[in-house]
Amino acid sequence: MDELMNKIREIDVDEEAEKLPEVTIDGIHGQANAFMHLAHPVRLALNGALGDYAFAFNELTDVQMTGNVGHGVGEGMKSGAVRIRGNAGEGAGCSMTGGTLAIYGSAGDRCGAAMRGGGIFVRGDVGKETGIGALGGTIVIGGDAGKNLGDAASNVTIFIRGQAESLASGVTEAPLRQREQVRLGLLLINASIRGDAKDFRRIVPRAMLEAETAKPGELNPNWR
Repeated sequence: MDELMNKIREIDVDEEAEKLPEVTIDGIHGQANAFMHLAHPVRLALNGALGDYAFAFNELTDVQMTGNVGHGVGEGMKSGAVRIRGNAGEGAGCSMTGGTLAIYGSAGDRCGAAMRGGGIFVRGDVGKETGIGALGGTIVIGGDAGKNLGDAASNVTIFIRGQAESLASGVTEAPLRQREQVRLGLLLINASIRGDAKDFRRIVPRAMLEAETAKPGELNPNWR
């Protein structure tokens, strides 16, 4: 894997080119820690399966993978895009600060835990404690969620189309206003996920909703 990573990093990149250089890799077989810290502006097309912490701390790279991944996919990613046409284990997008992580199957528990920015999109279901401790960013769930959705989340917005087994005590459902519909529609397009924004519900920290609905002249609470 180290040799492969070095070869990818050696690819010349023309900053004036309209398209990123493309690399196709077939037959990957569940390697752990694969493609971590890959900070190079190329487009990877991968086929197979990968183990835990695939694409962790990704930066600049545009990944399109067909196959399942283990725990911690995209952990700490800073920018770029990782699109998984398969399922992901626990902790998908944990502590990410930017970029786009799209999972076209389902994801396990604690998806988006402690994230600070960026967007996570899951077409299917997610497990319990999704968004736990999240400080920023956006999580979009196309299916259902497990228990304790949004536990201890702060300044993060969760959109869900299905049902949550339970919401954490600090979050609540909020109106999906026109501007949120427009914003969500653009996010879905960016993640290449089909869906009508109006079919989703918005879940936010209670203090965030209080700040949004505060009357002029009132002190807006700081939920961060």
